[in-house]
Amino acid sequence: MAAYLSRLHHISLHVSNAEKIANDLVSKFKFNLFATRLTDRSRQLAVRKGAAVFVVNESANESSVSLNGELRYSADSHRVNAGKHNQDHHTKCLYDVSPHYSVDTVSNVCFEVEDVERSFKALSHLGCNFLVPPTTVQDQSGVVTYSVVKSIVGNVCHTLIDRTKYEGSFLPGFDVIEKDCNLEEEDMSCPVTHFDHITYASPRKTTHQIMRWYEEFFGFQRFFIDGNEDVDEGFVIDQEGIGLRLFAMEYWKCSKVGITLPSLDKKEPDCKFVIGESLA
Repeated sequence: MAAYLSRLHHISLHVSNAEKIANDLVSKFKFNLFATRLTDRSRQLAVRKGAAVFVVNESANESSVSLNGELRYSADSHRVNAGKHNQDHHTKCLYDVSPHYSVDTVSNVCFEVEDVERSFKALSHLGCNFLVPPTTVQDQSGVVTYSVVKSIVGNVCHTLIDRTKYEGSFLPGFDVIEKDCNLEEEDMSCPVTHFDHITYASPRKTTHQIMRWYEEFFGFQRFFIDGNEDVDEGFVIDQEGIGLRLFAMEYWKCSKVGITLPSLDKKEPDCKFVIGESLA
């Protein structure tokens, strides 16, 4: 295994209308908008519910964002003090890449790691394709280093991030607009606490290749969804017009540093990947 993951940090969405998606997460699922990064070229809105964090990204020329007519932030007031390697990041999507897709997509699962540079060297040696090399961003609260690796799954990328030298609430380059909320004070009418699993929809007969990639590079291991699940065929759902084959994997907890996911209940399982492919 080349990269030791510490924890899931956030999941990124790339959309055509960040305000609408963020507003849906706030109004329907009771997430809180807590950090923003707004420039003349892009907007990035971070929303949080419990330990679950989405960053909603949009390439845009608009100068402001408003949610429910209550929250409004001007790009002119946004301050980014990037490190010497990041003087041009005012035009870029921080901690991610900006894909060119005609549809909205969830395309980045960000993990914290112990050492971005070491992970970059080890994964590169094994043949991983990095879209962003190790990059340093800083502000008055400290320094964050990250890189972005392309996964074997379609347009999915993984940002590997080290924030051990950062004392801020989120990430450099973002304006935090809400202090950390007490979990007990959150609106629990929609009781989201954490990400339980992430599902990939994959082409037929590609699942085993995907699982081998995650096992080799990140130490994920297969686990069985059902006690009667076939090793090669997976968990098959073939009824009432549904034909689906499911496989699941999780971070191997016997590795050097097991992935952890802070949640309300420490007995909750760690984050998992579920892969679904059509039977037909």
